[in-house]
Amino acid sequence: MADITKDMTIGEALRINADIAPVLMDIGMHCLGCPSAQGETLEEAAMVHGIDVNDLMAKIAAV
Repeated sequence: MADITKDMTIGEALRINADIAPVLMDIGMHCLGCPSAQGETLEEAAMVHGIDVNDLMAKIAAV
């Protein structure tokens, strides 16, 4: 399985590992299927939601 990086879009990350969806939902990223999920990186989404990207990536890596 490929590693998920902060530079991937939300959609790319979900295609690699759909099990990260609850992690994203828990931090307020409820629009996982919307168009912005296909163009917004995990880093950009973390910034928009006021979340430290390193904390997000640690939670994703723990899945």
